[in-house]
Amino acid sequence: MKTNKIIYWVSTGLLSAMMLMSAGMYLFNTEEIQEIFLSLGFPVFVVIPLAIAKILGVIAILTRRSKAIIEWAYAGFFFDFVLAFFAHQNVNDGEHIGAVIALALLSVSYIFGRRI
Repeated sequence: MKTNKIIYWVSTGLLSAMMLMSAGMYLFNTEEIQEIFLSLGFPVFVVIPLAIAKILGVIAILTRRSKAIIEWAYAGFFFDFVLAFFAHQNVNDGEHIGAVIALALLSVSYIFGRRI
């Protein structure tokens, strides 16, 4: 049981750090991120709402208050990572590895979160 908790908290901590750094970039380097979104084919008006959603998702996962909200947070992150992977793969810019790492952390966090 202790091993499961350690694996959960390490993976969740790394995932949370990735999401908070990503949200910080979206909020503080908005113009640069908007250019990246345009190059990926996404509309720029989603940058700020996506940053806010990432912050709220991290809060939901870390507080572990409502199982339904946690499930929605994991689902939202899953779709975000899958879309990021395919968008970067589509433009062939080599930035898809971050999405793969995030997806792996998300999977480990989800699986071990259900065990504890």
